[in-house]
Amino acid sequence: MIAAEYGDSGTGELALRYNNLRYRRFRRGKLMEMHQIRYFLAVTRTLNFTRAADECNVTQPSLTRAIKQLEAELGGDLFRRERPAAQLTELGQRMQPLLKQCYEAAVGARSLATSFKGGKIGCLRIAIADAVDLALLIPHLEQLKRLFSNLEFKLMRGNSRQVGEYLKKGDAELGIAVEISKEWDRLDSWPLFTEGFQLVVNGRHPLAAQDQVAFDDLKAQPLLSRGYCEYAERLNTALRSSGVSAGTGHDVSSECDLIKLLEADIGIAIVPCSATMPGTLRHAAIDGLDIRRTVQLFGVAGRERTAVASAAIKLLRSANWAFESPAQARARDPRPALAIVAA
Repeated sequence: MIAAEYGDSGTGELALRYNNLRYRRFRRGKLMEMHQIRYFLAVTRTLNFTRAADECNVTQPSLTRAIKQLEAELGGDLFRRERPAAQLTELGQRMQPLLKQCYEAAVGARSLATSFKGGKIGCLRIAIADAVDLALLIPHLEQLKRLFSNLEFKLMRGNSRQVGEYLKKGDAELGIAVEISKEWDRLDSWPLFTEGFQLVVNGRHPLAAQDQVAFDDLKAQPLLSRGYCEYAERLNTALRSSGVSAGTGHDVSSECDLIKLLEADIGIAIVPCSATMPGTLRHAAIDGLDIRRTVQLFGVAGRERTAVASAAIKLLRSANWAFESPAQARARDPRPALAIVAA
């Protein structure tokens, strides 16, 4: 339906009249055709029926007949047929912006549908758990961009429960999370990789020079707790059972905030081995910490997938998800921690 949004009440009445006419003719099986609107717009540009027919590559009688049919459907003349140029009537002037908007929207929709059908454009709708680093997906998203021109990404974030809801409602085609409730039995899942956790500290921290630390080294250290990680409680339980107080520290709600606090040397953190951290921070293995998580790819069983989503599944399942240990990273980048001395 065309809304009355072109100014005065007269236009609103015309729009209402137009909608009523369309409804009545729809009930009788008659609706204006897009070629009628195209011919009308051509005449408004050229103000000449002969030139408009040439522009539309049709005969003048065909164009004239289509314009008359459109006028009959709208209930009034759109043009005053004068020489040397046709002139728009008041009805024609009021209907021109409405019909132009209608025609351009139809052309745009047809073009978009053709592009999707031909694989020239696509959209990957993927939900990613807050505790999964987006940097892991960047190489694969770049590869998808090379495979599908004009590819668009719609990325959604949330905890595992929210990722499951995105999939269930159809907002996302794919999800990446550690674990999603099995209450809904239509989820397909594919394990991508399993990883452990490691300590991350500021480069100036006393523990920064160590490749491996013991639980005793963590005592009396302010811990930055990743409350958005599904394994946060399991990690806190492991720390408490080893004599490390998990209650003294700071609760953090995003990876970005965690990095800022680490860079300010406000505390230490235990993060997955896949987490991307800036070069100002140092990693160390924690002796005796035997907690591992499996990051999984999720889809909806029985739901038709787009070509983009199918390609993404193949790429992610065949990827090499190897991560460096702290010792390997230090061997690759042996630079010592920098000390800043005020002059």
